[in-house]
Amino acid sequence: MRKLIEFQNIVKSFDGQVVLKGVDLNIYENEFVTLLGPSGCGKTTLLRILAGFLEQDEGTVIFDGECIDGVPAYKREINTVFQKYALFPHMDVYDNIAFGLKIKKVGKDIIDQKVNRMLSLVNLEGYEHRNVTLLSGGQQQRVAIARALVNEPNVLLLDEPLGALDLKLRKEMQRELKRIQQEVGITFIFVTHDQEEALTMSDKIVVMRDGVIEQIGTPHEIYNEPANEYVARFIGESNIIDGLMLDDYKVRFDDKTFKCKDYGFKSREAVDVLIRPEDIVIVKPRKNTSVGKDVMKGEVKNVVFKGVHYELTVETKSGTSKTVKMHVLAEHDMYNEAAQEKISANDFFVDIDDVGDLTNADLVAIANAQAWDEEDNDISITKIEKSLEAVPGVYEVTFGTEKGTDITVKLHVVEAEYVEDARHNIGIQALDFFKTPDEIKESMAISTDLKTWASAEAWNLQDDTEIEITDVRFDFEPENITEGLYSITFATQGRNYKVETTNQYQEGDKVLLRISPEAIHVMPKMAQE
Repeated sequence: MRKLIEFQNIVKSFDGQVVLKGVDLNIYENEFVTLLGPSGCGKTTLLRILAGFLEQDEGTVIFDGECIDGVPAYKREINTVFQKYALFPHMDVYDNIAFGLKIKKVGKDIIDQKVNRMLSLVNLEGYEHRNVTLLSGGQQQRVAIARALVNEPNVLLLDEPLGALDLKLRKEMQRELKRIQQEVGITFIFVTHDQEEALTMSDKIVVMRDGVIEQIGTPHEIYNEPANEYVARFIGESNIIDGLMLDDYKVRFDDKTFKCKDYGFKSREAVDVLIRPEDIVIVKPRKNTSVGKDVMKGEVKNVVFKGVHYELTVETKSGTSKTVKMHVLAEHDMYNEAAQEKISANDFFVDIDDVGDLTNADLVAIANAQAWDEEDNDISITKIEKSLEAVPGVYEVTFGTEKGTDITVKLHVVEAEYVEDARHNIGIQALDFFKTPDEIKESMAISTDLKTWASAEAWNLQDDTEIEITDVRFDFEPENITEGLYSITFATQGRNYKVETTNQYQEGDKVLLRISPEAIHVMPKMAQE
């Protein structure tokens, strides 16, 4: 196949921000190439440089063996179809398609011949004299494509042309574009952020991120053999797990060793393991049968029906958790009749390591100290008296107002115990706390508030980076809470696998996940930025 376009070390900046960082890319004759990536990755900028609408800061563009740097857009054998089709509203379909030929002073009989051929190609016979403003989105797009192709360019550039169409029409046009490209036999370069469009139409996909190319390959290669975690997550649903490459064809993750098809890594190299949801086989456990090396036990946590298949979330191991006690006590407002004020505050717990950093504002917030008058207007708390040491014990803290309305509560200084999960390198900590029924009933987001009230946090034991607490478990109904002692469990996310299956399962079902060597794809870890 003949090389048609060469991008050589293309660099482009806007207002000091580098958008393309030395891009090298070859495109061949008659290819359908898709530039795929999120907004801002540089794909449209690269397209506009090829079209001649922008000039690169560095690098060279070679077209059909010749440098076209400095060649104006109208002299390049390249046409573009934009997301906004830019049809001429005062012209009918015929005149829109014929516009470029008329500019070139082509004879009327030749124009008729070429326009009619284009109408046939895009399935718009009989629409010659239709007002373009009355056409559907898909029909307008076909006119825009015909107008571009009638000039017989060597390359057609399509900048997210399907973005304005509804889902059904978009799928139809994906097939149409591929058919048109194959029929006219020229190179199409298509820009999109939609991975389904890229997989459906392309001969070659170029995945971009932050001005660089992450991977170039066929749809099959990009989907089944992604170069790294970024590509894997961008193309399709993915299960990506931290792993350790023990040896060629042998990888360890989730405390089990699996056979795989990958090789060439260093011994015990940290890697990312990709498993696509459709490649995991679910089998129901059978009594008196052992679990094989390629099988993991799990529990179905979520089921979503997708029409032709079910999408399951299966938990194979629970997260790291910490359980604390929530003391729910009755209202204990103090009323100052002379001042006609009320004040309240809760007893509370503080980690001994945090005592030295506590400010008065912290104490007010943690104790939920507040004062108000008989018309429910808030009153500032201006007095805080305490005798506090960084020693475990129970201390008194008094909150008061300017008019002498005050309340005294107990502050429990404790050496907080945290759960250390060495296997998963996670630490998690939370403190017991006091609340009133009204405070709980008034919560707008109870799980979030429980985490705040308990000062719950989790972190990576290796580098102290924060880990999200994703699960807050409790056995009470906030709207019906009464006095008492309640257990609250905070947990990080366990190992969840996305699984696609045509069989129906229910939440809570115990299953086995079988992962074959062919289902496992090992990728090098991405460099941390």
